[in-house]
This record gives sequence, structure tokens and C-alpha cells, in this order.
Amino acid sequence: MQHDTSPVNFAKHSAPIYQALLKTQETIIAAGLNPLLHHLVVLRASQINACAFCVKMHLSEARRDGETEARLDRLIVWRHVDDFTPAEKAALAWTEALTTLKEDTVFGILRARLREHFNEAQISALTATIAMINLWNRVQISQHA
Repeated sequence: MQHDTSPVNFAKHSAPIYQALLKTQETIIAAGLNPLLHHLVVLRASQINACAFCVKMHLSEARRDGETEARLDRLIVWRHVDDFTPAEKAALAWTEALTTLKEDTVFGILRARLREHFNEAQISALTATIAMINLWNRVQISQHA
């Protein structure tokens, strides 16, 4: 007996959900998170989630909006290089914590670091951005062979 292993077209078969997600994405982007920070965050989450489609797309978008090749090349090792500002490093730490959930993560310390650089609305927009890219990554990954 042969089983159908082909991907399910999410956008086609869940069109109302897909459209709602697109609208949510637009609302999150309109919240005003710095575009280059947005690119770093969504790219880093996509790297962690091994979403090849999303990594390619977010690299292209980041380049288009002026992000440097040097920073994109070193994003994966952001903790160990001086290419990123303290604010960006706080956002990237938050991204990794919300993308790879671990029992021993001390979220309070991460929030304190965020508050050194961002206000509550910006932290909320950052959190929504991270949550949304993780959702998009999982939808896209469901299409992998």
C-alpha cells in the first residue's frame, strides 16, 4: 500500500487561516520595530529552526534593506563578535530563548536586558515578531520532503 507523502498546500487548503496570518504579520510589522533588527531576529530564528526557504528569503530582504554581508555572515555567532550592538544582542538572546524553549531559561534576566534598550511596546513587538516567525517557520517546514 502506497501512502501520499506530498506536502499539503497550507495557503490553499487553509485560506482563511493563511489570510489571517498575513494580516497579523502586517500588524506586527506596523508596530514599528526597527527594520534591520526585525531582519536579524527573523533570520536568526529561521536559522535555528533550519527553515531553508525562510533563511534564503530573510537574507534577501535584509540585504535589500541595507544590512551588511559581514553582519549576516556572523549572525550565527553573534555572541562572539563585536558586529552587533548591546540592544541587538539583547534582542537576539530573547529570540533564541523564545525559539528554543528550555526549562532553565531565566526569562526575567533576559527581560531586564531588553529593558535597558527597549520600551514595553518595543519588547512586545519583538516578542510578537519572534512568535510569528516561529509559526511561519513551522508552516514552511511542514512542506519539506
